[in-house]
Formats: sequence, structure tokens, C-alpha cells
Amino acid sequence: MQVDSGTRHLAKNTRVVVGLSGGVDSAVAAKKLVDHGLDVVAVFMKNWDEDDDSEYCSAEEDYRDAQSVADHLDIDLLQANFADEYWERVFEEFLDGYRRGNTPNPDVLCNKEIKFDLFIGLAETLGAEYIATGHYAARTSEENFQLHKGLDETKDQSYFLQAVPRKMLSRCIFPLALSQKNDVRSEAKTYGFSNYDKRDSTGICFIGERNFENFLAQYIKRSPGPIVDATTGITIGKHRGLSYYTLGQRSGLQIGGLPDKPELPWYVLKKDSNDNALIVTQDQKALYSFSLTAKEPNWLCDHVPKYCSAKIRYRQPDQACSVISRDNRIFVTFEQAQRAITPGQYVALYDGTRCLGGAKITEAS
Repeated sequence: MQVDSGTRHLAKNTRVVVGLSGGVDSAVAAKKLVDHGLDVVAVFMKNWDEDDDSEYCSAEEDYRDAQSVADHLDIDLLQANFADEYWERVFEEFLDGYRRGNTPNPDVLCNKEIKFDLFIGLAETLGAEYIATGHYAARTSEENFQLHKGLDETKDQSYFLQAVPRKMLSRCIFPLALSQKNDVRSEAKTYGFSNYDKRDSTGICFIGERNFENFLAQYIKRSPGPIVDATTGITIGKHRGLSYYTLGQRSGLQIGGLPDKPELPWYVLKKDSNDNALIVTQDQKALYSFSLTAKEPNWLCDHVPKYCSAKIRYRQPDQACSVISRDNRIFVTFEQAQRAITPGQYVALYDGTRCLGGAKITEAS
């Protein structure tokens, strides 16, 4: 079964709507579609309206870069504002996760709710059956769709796609499936794209380069509470609000110089929402767990193997594990203990390069 971008089975002049973000990846993806002889229409999606005038919002610059690429390729560029839907379907869940003491992953949810669901709906109104993105991921072209890792393992983004329903993913083309990031930049320069050396976006899309704590404080009331030693149960400090910490975190705890305690770093072990307490430890072994439970799995395969591999965070090397699926939950047991398994994040499952699906983590054990 051949793994590639998915363009191989498309006839010439097939209409494809490509998401053009203003970045170099989607620019080169669009160029590859045009070179394949497809009827390409580009869409620039705007998903955040809250601070258009702030120094942190790059939407205007991104749109200019996207338009420059579209002009260069002689394709139409449309704008789509999904800000209201993003707020309702992604951002509110993001805030709710933090209020419950979790560490959510809005990028996974955004792909599911916005970049595929709404985007496919828009493409249909434009007379297209397929969409395309600049994700580093691959697929099979056959009727029995499979999602695979992109060839560039350092940039593979299949982890962020594991929550997208299989039916939606089967309608997406990944022109960068067999591309290396360095080659993409070189190609963009050769094509004459002005954004060939544009810096990749990092972090959560709507936060950008701003201070995370200050941003979150605009929407979630600060609620300071005790920092508690997991070993003794004694309060040894004061936290600024559970939302501002994540499991395994070391920096920013401002604990030190305690009598009868070694001069070792402290780590966040647990967030106790009931008592608004941040539980910390100096024992790094306490951060490790062999198993997790995750809810509402999204399967990209017909049969789930008992033994496979998994990632609990982006760019983590594959971890050997066993999986049991029951009652809309999965139970994953790893061969090696995993550090800081975090509720609210996602676990993605793999069989070699194939992504089998994933689910949202609810607890570690």
C-alpha cells in the first residue's frame, strides 16, 4: 500500500481548496498542487479576533504573505472568518480545561473543529471535494484511508491530526508528505516566495509570543493557594493559581532554602482542584507512570491492535505499549514508565508510521 500526499489518484483539473496561512509550508503545498495540474483555490482562515490591534496579532501580515503567494501562483485567495466558531468550539473548551485543573491542547481540537470540519464545509460550497493543508503528514490514496507520519520525522504533525474523524481526513491532501523542511524552504526561495525564510509559528496559535500567565488571567480569575510537599503534607509555599502550572514543571515555583530538605529542585506532581493546592515533590521518580486512561477515542483504523506504540506529547519518540478499548475509553500500559502524563493532553497511537487514532488523557496511574 503506497503512502504519499494523496494527489496520485486525482485527475487533472480536480478542484482542491488549500488552506493558505501566510507561512512557507502552505505556500509550497499550494505550489505543488498547481504543478500537479489541479484547479486550486486558496483560503485564508482567520480564527481569532480578540486583539487584532495588539502587537501580538500577525493576521494582517499573514494575510499579506498569503496574498503574495496566491498572486505569484495566479490562484484566487478567499478569506474565511471562523473566529466565532473558534471561540465556541475551541477556546471555551480550552478555558474550561484550565478551570478544571487540566492542561488542554487547543491545537488538536482546532484541527478537528475548524481546520477540517468547517474548512471542508466551505470547500463544498466552492465545488471542491478535497482540501489540502501544509501539514507534514502522509496518507494512502486507496479507498481504505490510512493516516501516516510525514517523511520528515522532526516535523511530523500526525499527532495533531489524530482527533480528526477518518472521513474528514480522507478528503485531505498533504502535498508535503514526502518533503523535508529544509528542502521546503529551499523550494520556496527558488519559487520566488518572499516568505521563504519566515519564522515558523510556535506555541498556541491565539497566544503567540505573549506572556501566557497574563493572557490567561484575562479570562480566568487568579486564585492563589498553598504549595504542599507531597511527602509531608506540609504547606511550603504559595502558588499564583493552578492554571499557571503543568505537571512536571520545575521553574517558577519559588521554593528553596527549606530546613531539613536537600538542595534539590522541586517539581509539580499534582494539581488538587478540590483544595486549590499545588502538590510538589523532589522525587523525580514520582513523576513517572506506567499507564493512562483516555476518553472518547477517535479511531483511524478498523481494528485496534493490542500492542502498538504511543505518544503522549508532540515530538516524543514512539513508546511501546498495549491498549485496551472499552466503554468509549482506552487504557494504555507502557513498557517503560512515562514522565508527567498530563490530563487534558492527547495520546496518539501508532503502528509503525501509521497513526491509528487517539484520545484525550483523563488520568495516569
